[in-house]
Amino acid sequence: MARHAPWALVLLLSSAFVLVGADWDLTYVIPRRLLRLGAMLVGGVCVAWSAITFQTLTGNRLLTPAVMGYEALYLLLQALLVLLLGSAGVVLLGAQGNVLLAASVMFGYSWVLHRWLLREGQHNLYFLLLVGLVLTLLLGSLTQFVQLKISPGEFSLLQGVSQTSFNRVQGAQLLVAALLVGGLALLNRSQLNTLDVLALGRDQARSLGVDYPRVLRRQLALIAALVAISTSLLGPTAFMGVLVANLAYRLATSYRHRLTLALGSAIAIVVFLIAQLLVEHLFNYKTTVGLLINLLCGGYFLVLLTRQRSHR
Repeated sequence: MARHAPWALVLLLSSAFVLVGADWDLTYVIPRRLLRLGAMLVGGVCVAWSAITFQTLTGNRLLTPAVMGYEALYLLLQALLVLLLGSAGVVLLGAQGNVLLAASVMFGYSWVLHRWLLREGQHNLYFLLLVGLVLTLLLGSLTQFVQLKISPGEFSLLQGVSQTSFNRVQGAQLLVAALLVGGLALLNRSQLNTLDVLALGRDQARSLGVDYPRVLRRQLALIAALVAISTSLLGPTAFMGVLVANLAYRLATSYRHRLTLALGSAIAIVVFLIAQLLVEHLFNYKTTVGLLINLLCGGYFLVLLTRQRSHR
């Protein structure tokens, strides 16, 4: 029951989100809501898959791909686009062009980072995380510097893409993102059993015949692509991966990735739906989805920290 309850909740909340207050308007209201629901589905899969896979590689339940600087790089890219092209140039690039550009840049960033730090015979993952954390701070500082050069009108455009939102999603953008995520999921489906072995630890995985350096590079590249897609589609999600992954572990009562990835995806979609319903029907758009998600996930992150400290 615990494994199927999140998906039942997804169906219930999805129906409520699409139909409540829509008055069966099939020309505008319901199609727009279906578009936003599709963004939640694709974004939820990206957040869950990237967070759970990243925690498997690092062996730490408190880490998310954000520490590698992916989201910070996305914000810097958007700031540079606004600075160099202006708001008109960003509009001409298009939403789907932005998705492909962000995915390409972040994938290249990941490839350079791994090529530099994970050379043959050097596979210190913790050193990679430390460099990623430093780069996150550096990229954040560069983004702030670029923002000072942007006009106030264009700065509001940049603020819009720096927060989690479903309202700016377009049909072509969602289609491109869904196709990319579907292709990545199919390519990585055969690696789920390998991820189960990696959850045992690096030394144990090597002793069982896993080509650890090759698998590490492949999975980190996958994580970079998923984070690029979700961030360009929805915006930064910060600590959400911590909440989604840890709740998935609890409900699955197993470390098999076929279970945890599916449950994590359902939980992420539920969180998105609840936040959007609260914004629309309780707060009457006086707050944002990103603010509610950050409050919930940040609070859960603090609870995890204090609980682990009390168990020592």
